[in-house]
Amino acid sequence: ELVLKVRIQTPNLKENDFIEIELDRQELTYKELLRVSCRELGVNPEHIQKIRKLPNTMLRKDKDVARLQDFQELELVLTVSDKNLLFRVPTLSEQSGYNKKASELTY
Repeated sequence: ELVLKVRIQTPNLKENDFIEIELDRQELTYKELLRVSCRELGVNPEHIQKIRKLPNTMLRKDKDVARLQDFQELELVLTVSDKNLLFRVPTLSEQSGYNKKASELTY
């Protein structure tokens, strides 16, 4: 697996921490990077303008993604100005650590 640090580009926020994502080294494509990053950050892929490798390099194609190294920092640059409308709250079953069987137990 390739481990990358990803965040949404939001210059207004005080805290804008990175999260770590894992990509299968057999599937290092731009499309897969976009899919996994958006899923982990809860953003609609249609609202992504570009992916930036920090500090200042735009990723454009599969070859760019294939050159990434472990723990490189990436930013998702959003297309619209009102970033509050882009985030979706994951459903309970999408949240990490959710156990469907445990939720069905009755006492």
